[in-house]
Amino acid sequence: MSDGPGSGLYAVSSALLAMSRHLEVRDVLKTIVASARELLDAEYAALGVPDDHGGFAQFVVDGVSDAQWKAIGPLPRQHGILAAMLHDARPERLADVRKDPRFEGWPTAHPDMSDFLGLPIRDGDEVIGALFLANKQCPKPDGGCGFTERDEELLSILAQHAAIALTNARLYERSRELTIAEERSRLAHELHDAVSQKLFSLRLTAQAATAFMDRDPIRAKGELQQVARLAAEAADELRAAVIELRPAALDEDGLVATLRTQVQVLDRAHSACVTFSSHGVRALPAAQEEAMLRVAQEALHNALRHSGATRVDVDLARHGQGAVLRVTDDGSGFDPRAVRRAGRHLGLVSMRDRASGVGGRLTVESAPGKGTTIKMEVPGG
Repeated sequence: MSDGPGSGLYAVSSALLAMSRHLEVRDVLKTIVASARELLDAEYAALGVPDDHGGFAQFVVDGVSDAQWKAIGPLPRQHGILAAMLHDARPERLADVRKDPRFEGWPTAHPDMSDFLGLPIRDGDEVIGALFLANKQCPKPDGGCGFTERDEELLSILAQHAAIALTNARLYERSRELTIAEERSRLAHELHDAVSQKLFSLRLTAQAATAFMDRDPIRAKGELQQVARLAAEAADELRAAVIELRPAALDEDGLVATLRTQVQVLDRAHSACVTFSSHGVRALPAAQEEAMLRVAQEALHNALRHSGATRVDVDLARHGQGAVLRVTDDGSGFDPRAVRRAGRHLGLVSMRDRASGVGGRLTVESAPGKGTTIKMEVPGG
């Protein structure tokens, strides 16, 4: 790292901006570690989030390959210097960690480390994590500790903002959990209302068909045809509800595969033709992928339930470092400016909130009789 005027401030500013772009806890942890390592020119960096059982709930490293990390073995326990730093909540700057009396060794596959700088991450009086750096890339010629007092000051600034970023990410994830619970409750109410109504109609129609069976077979046949139609509609409602209630396989399959699967199921469940296409999309931050999936689901719900569309096309394409999602239908359309006045929100407020919540933008193109296109852009990460 250059020691020129303002270089440290610029590097810290860049690191803080990088942290602020992420909402998922895991993404925030990885960004903090990478930023700390780059900021202080360290060979290795790590961040541990303690659990309540003497270990670490999460432990993120930078500078160690996946193969090395796998060979090292289980997450470290809170012992030695790590425990002292977490329990005493004070910085540790050592010329050679191996010579410290608290040092208790490391696994065979662990890289060799000498100079060490560690700092707790605090939220008020609570220690919510700890940053560890090792092997300054430009050590002092006399063999002393490569990390300086200035390094400690820079890391202290980073740790203070890391506490804010990590706390915000945790709050976001809790908020998202509540939102998911609210959505499931809403879907459960919709499912109950829609399917109960269909089943009630089925029962009445079947009773009518039974009553007309002997004295008016032609009318009874018509009633039975109505029973078949109502049963098909109830099945459609159930399939759509199951798709929305089933947890998305984003973590395992990614956005493209998850969207493709859901579109294929909707295409089978509805009379409208539902298609999906993708073009060069790369993996996005988890929060952005989930937001895009939820917006796509809401737009598909509107198109298939309310617009009378015969065709709905879902397209996901790469857009710079991010992606753009388009859900286009040939349905009845509407005047976007009149939606709020008419009380027909069609989930637009929720979709806009989801887009803006991950740094994206949502636009709506529609007109009466001209169909609708919902477009969401995200910048990537």
